[in-house]
Amino acid sequence: MSDTYRVVEVVGTSTESVTEAIKSGVERASRTLRQLDWFEVGQVRGQIENGTVAHYQVSMKIGFKLEE
Repeated sequence: MSDTYRVVEVVGTSTESVTEAIKSGVERASRTLRQLDWFEVGQVRGQIENGTVAHYQVSMKIGFKLEE
């Protein structure tokens, strides 16, 4: 049997790093969605304050298996 997936788009954020922004988005999505299987980063953005990176934003698609 082949699997069927649904895809949602989320934006993860962090003041620490791009990696933490990805983790934040996936962990938050996992609280309301089941059977998360993969993610794809589409865009990386950030906010600059006083000449340094203050905030990271990662736009990503997350795929999850549809239940029978």
